Amino acid sequence: MAPAQRCPLCRQTFFCGRGHVYSRKHQRQLKMALDRLLLQVEAARKAIRTAQVERYVPEHERCCWCLCCSCEVRKHLSHGNLTVLHGGLLEHLASPEHRKATNRFWWENKAEVHMKEKFLISPQDYARFKKSMVKGLDSYEEKEDEVIKEMAAQIREVEHSRQEVVRSVLEPQAVPDPEEGSSAPGSWKGTNSQIASTSQQPSYLDLPSATELDWMDTGQPLTFTGHQDTAGVGNIHSGATPPWMVQDEEYSSGNQQIGPSYEEFLKEKEKQKLKKLPPDRVGANFDHSSSTSAGWLPSFGRVWNNGRRWQSRHQFKTEAAARNKQQSHKEKKILVS
Repeated sequence: MAPAQRCPLCRQTFFCGRGHVYSRKHQRQLKMALDRLLLQVEAARKAIRTAQVERYVPEHERCCWCLCCSCEVRKHLSHGNLTVLHGGLLEHLASPEHRKATNRFWWENKAEVHMKEKFLISPQDYARFKKSMVKGLDSYEEKEDEVIKEMAAQIREVEHSRQEVVRSVLEPQAVPDPEEGSSAPGSWKGTNSQIASTSQQPSYLDLPSATELDWMDTGQPLTFTGHQDTAGVGNIHSGATPPWMVQDEEYSSGNQQIGPSYEEFLKEKEKQKLKKLPPDRVGANFDHSSSTSAGWLPSFGRVWNNGRRWQSRHQFKTEAAARNKQQSHKEKKILVS
């Protein structure tokens, strides 16, 4: 028997030696794995002629699994704030290490020979990719310069509009007339200083007189309802005891009990227990405090009868059958008559 070997594609151990790679299952798993890798390689080949340069984002740190080298490879090539899409995968596919690993993988797994060149990048194609990458970087810098210029123009426009608003606010609203003596620049300044000095001083011209402040004046719209003080009682403003500190007569004695009694607490506790029981249970509405005779029996079933339950069940069925028989006999008599 051949020694045990592990197949990474089929993920199982086999004992048939080299014959496992020719099996139908191994070839099917090999084809599926190569198809998954081929989709990423074809997307990277499209970037050889036209390299795409974008601003760096954390999503550009993604890696892909190289089936031939059995290792992870960075999909994109990033440097600083810029990222070249599919640059890392193209660099790996063009490396001599990947070529050697691909030849070994094809020989070990007996893959189709014409498929091997699809997973390799020639040095000429990689040189063409470098040239397109340089052009892509130049075009990206030009676009960035244009964006910066547009932003600078917008900033200048906003700053200019802000200065115009400030200038319009600071300019005087009325232009003085030079022909009038009272409106000369010197007199205008003196007038402004007088107005400022008078505005800073308190003015007593607009203050109402004492008679106007009298709230009992008949000319005011207010209505006097009289004094609300209770005679002989006083209030907190006159030095009397506040009402919330006055002790009531009914609570003056220290024997007054605060809260419910212990018996009331037990009754409430029993009610809470009964609330948890189903409301439609047998005897839910039974009044236990009512007085009954010794021969009284409840009318809601045979639960207090002597004997076993199956006897009560059979007795109930017998009575129900007899009742139905009597009912049907009466109906027959009615039909016959």
